[in-house]
Amino acid sequence: MIAIVDYDAGNLRSVLRACHAVGVEAEITPDPDAVAGAERVIFPGVGAAQSAMATLNRTGLGDALRAAFDKGTPILGICLGTQVILEHSEEGDTPCLGLVEGRAIRFRLTDPMLKIPHMGWNGIEIVRPHPVLEGIENGNAFYFVHSFHPSGVPEDQVCAVTEYEIPFCCAMAKANLFATQFHPEKSGRFGLKMLENFANWTV
Repeated sequence: MIAIVDYDAGNLRSVLRACHAVGVEAEITPDPDAVAGAERVIFPGVGAAQSAMATLNRTGLGDALRAAFDKGTPILGICLGTQVILEHSEEGDTPCLGLVEGRAIRFRLTDPMLKIPHMGWNGIEIVRPHPVLEGIENGNAFYFVHSFHPSGVPEDQVCAVTEYEIPFCCAMAKANLFATQFHPEKSGRFGLKMLENFANWTV
């Protein structure tokens, strides 16, 4: 069973439906004990880092995620769930979970034709193979909606990049943790393939 972490950060039902679409058992839970004890964890999110971290700290879900990571539970971070696994977010000057080195920083664009948030489909470039990316090829497009992006992630943990005026890390991996800035649950067959890969990933 996959635990989908409910920390008031939205988009949970889309993730649940996508899991069910590939035949994966999953449940949405706000219970720290359920997260800490789950076989696998999906840590999604849409919203703001500051309010998300406030909820994680208040409810004990932050400690539960750290415990799951420390014991080797496979974890998939998505969008805001990817940003708050980093050390810090510029959004609200927020200390984050610190599971991965790096920071979430706001886009600083010079092209007036490009808007913030970055919203829509972008192809990715795989720079490091990973089991969750099996069957995904360079140029496959995924759905993004975000104003902040990971920065300073160690090079050997960056799995894929995409470009929105600048190239940035859009997928990373560290031990039993894999995380994407894009939304696999909203990315059609390629996103569903990634969720299926995650469900079968042996760390």
